Amino acid sequence: MAMSGSGAVREIRDNHGRRYRVGESPEELIGRPRSSVLWQAWLPMAAVGVLQYGYGAAVPALMERNGWNLVGAIWLLAGWTVLQATVGLPTAYLRERHRIGPRPVMVAGAALSALGLVVLAHSTDLLGALLGYAVLGGTGAGLVYAACTSTVAKWYPERMGRRVSAVTGAFAYGSVPFIVAAVIGLHAGNLTVVLDTAAVVLFLLVAGPGLFFRDPPERWWPVEVDPQAWALRNPARRMNPPAIREFSPAQAMQTRVLPAMYLILVGAGAVSLFNAAFIVVYAGGVTATIGAVALAAGLFAGVNGAGRAFAVRVSDRFGRCRTLSAVLAVQGVAQLLFALSASTGRTGALEVAAVLAGLGGGGFYPIFASLAREYFGEQSALEVHGLVYSAKAVGGVLGIGLAALAVTTWGWAATFAGAAVVSLVAARAAGALQRPGLPSTLPRPRMPEQPSGFAV
Repeated sequence: MAMSGSGAVREIRDNHGRRYRVGESPEELIGRPRSSVLWQAWLPMAAVGVLQYGYGAAVPALMERNGWNLVGAIWLLAGWTVLQATVGLPTAYLRERHRIGPRPVMVAGAALSALGLVVLAHSTDLLGALLGYAVLGGTGAGLVYAACTSTVAKWYPERMGRRVSAVTGAFAYGSVPFIVAAVIGLHAGNLTVVLDTAAVVLFLLVAGPGLFFRDPPERWWPVEVDPQAWALRNPARRMNPPAIREFSPAQAMQTRVLPAMYLILVGAGAVSLFNAAFIVVYAGGVTATIGAVALAAGLFAGVNGAGRAFAVRVSDRFGRCRTLSAVLAVQGVAQLLFALSASTGRTGALEVAAVLAGLGGGGFYPIFASLAREYFGEQSALEVHGLVYSAKAVGGVLGIGLAALAVTTWGWAATFAGAAVVSLVAARAAGALQRPGLPSTLPRPRMPEQPSGFAV
């Protein structure tokens, strides 16, 4: 039976042994409905996502103004990705142990992200830009990403996957206006002014909402949802049952499943980041019209973001691993279409590939976050997901840095074909994932003893 209204704070356990703190409404805790937390996280995520998904659109202008080659310009984004992905784990560690709240993380992330853009706006030296944009900007974006996703997860424990995926989706589609504007009008002459302006806007959009971030009490649960009934009747939980037991991060690392998830995300992330980094440069060589380039880049980022919530909904109904395998297969098909457009110059194949690459390249991120909870438990879910998400750093080096060398050496068609193989192999591996703690085989029946004198 659903609970309405608030009363005395009490602790409830469900049939799986999970504990819930029930009795406090968001209005009592923070003076406003929890939907405000969702929107306050959405804006900063949309702002810092420009640093990843919008960078590729700025590469031609950076190369023109600074005299950089493609490999040098792209390695800035690879370095940014390494910092953005790895900062999530220590942030999750501090957040889980209540050593730091979300507000200082957001303010620090806003300042570092904005400084990264300012350095990129004024530095023509590759090393200086690397230290500024990659180190400062990447660290700042990682802090914002970790604070937004963890705060939303705490306020929406009964709809965690869907709400977190909606916020992480903004990380991708929030950059669409910048991408389209950059493809159409960004050039060496106005690059500094545009990036300085973007830095100011980013700081305000991140630090402003971030000042209002607050966590609920530990194990908080919305008073209007009966946790025991939710645990029994939630269809998503029947298809995706909770963990066999609670795993610490160290225990999770000792299972076979976590390393497998890490390697799958390395491959999937490398292909997705390859598409995000190069789609503007690549599309500019396939089609001569600026509008077609802007459409392809905008479709990729827009579908990448919107497809995340869609993928979670599908996985609620059909299962995480099955959906994850399908998402990665779609990404693999997109790479084959990119290779086709590279060989034939067909703009239609380019646009279709951009849509499929966006759908496949974004959908796996929230599924991995859900798997971290459902495989290893709720208590250390943020830290375990931080371990898995750090695979994006390796994927960035492979899919952005080394892919730039592959493109200049082998050409677009061969590189996209290789990316297709990586994504399809990851799709096959994803379908074989199983929750840790389940018996791998049935017990062997005990054979009767043989009479003496007979060989066995």
